[in-house]
Amino acid sequence: MSNPLLEIVRYRLLEPLRWPETIFWTFLFPALLALALGIAFRQQQPEPATVAVVAGPGAEELAQALQRDPAVKVTLQDAAAADRALRHGKVAIQVVPGTPLRYRFDPTRPESSLAHLTVDRAVQRGRGRVDPVATVAEPVTTRGARYIDFLVPGLLGFNLMGGGLWGLGWAITEARTRKLLKRFLATPMRRRDYLLGHMLGRLAFVPMEAVTLLLFGWLLFGVGNAGSVFTLALVVIVGALSFAGLGTLLASRARTLETMSGLINLCTMPMLLLSGVFFSTSRFPDVMQPFIRLLPLTALNDALRAVMGDGASLLAVGPQLLVLAVWGFVSFVVALRLFRWS
Repeated sequence: MSNPLLEIVRYRLLEPLRWPETIFWTFLFPALLALALGIAFRQQQPEPATVAVVAGPGAEELAQALQRDPAVKVTLQDAAAADRALRHGKVAIQVVPGTPLRYRFDPTRPESSLAHLTVDRAVQRGRGRVDPVATVAEPVTTRGARYIDFLVPGLLGFNLMGGGLWGLGWAITEARTRKLLKRFLATPMRRRDYLLGHMLGRLAFVPMEAVTLLLFGWLLFGVGNAGSVFTLALVVIVGALSFAGLGTLLASRARTLETMSGLINLCTMPMLLLSGVFFSTSRFPDVMQPFIRLLPLTALNDALRAVMGDGASLLAVGPQLLVLAVWGFVSFVVALRLFRWS
């Protein structure tokens, strides 16, 4: 007779093999998470302070002087482009030539405050600190240029993704596990109608989700919308449908809720890290940018920020809408071919 204690230990050791997703989330996912964050916040050497020198008299000379400092990464931009780069987190600080020299940055971002010190040191060092350059720190606290204005569109995009994947994919898989889908085999219900009905039904919840978050951001932090309400609403709807299509694809064959949970998290977590929800995608190397740009959450976040922060027109966010539409359409078509009632 075998020892009961040893049998329980053996059972606990072998049980995870029945659920491959357990192995993934226990061993592989933490490593992938560390890898992604390690790339985004890599510290092989101190990250240079990203600076936008605003075009104008003396701008080229100032940019050339700053470029001699290895701790500073400089781009020369016009005022509109520099403002946009600051809002989207592409640069940490603006430098406006003149007397006095003006530094524009968001004091709520630690990297911007550090960039202010780094750039000012480079400017003063260029003059030998014998005759210090007159400068003025100009904290940017206006609406549209704060970190919270960057964060709210990212959270809205992430919420739309979660609603499409969890709200729709989970519901279909749960119906399959409860043997409810098998009953449709005896009815005229077509797969297309069933899946499309779920996707269109998802739209009923989108206004409540979006309006709640946007209203919360507006009332508590003054986060507004610089663009048209129609363009913003269209971006939200297309984004919701895109992730609804992806949700149907994930649920097309999943037989257990555990499998569905693993598939959803497998899609959600990489985009949470790579698609600029909490920090700019510019932190990742240039070689990764084409891949990041093709992710649906990246396209949705970029479009939301362009409309809300920059007042972008419908034509301006056309490329992002195209990416979302392709993801939604292709996912739905593939889901139709893979879907099984049981």
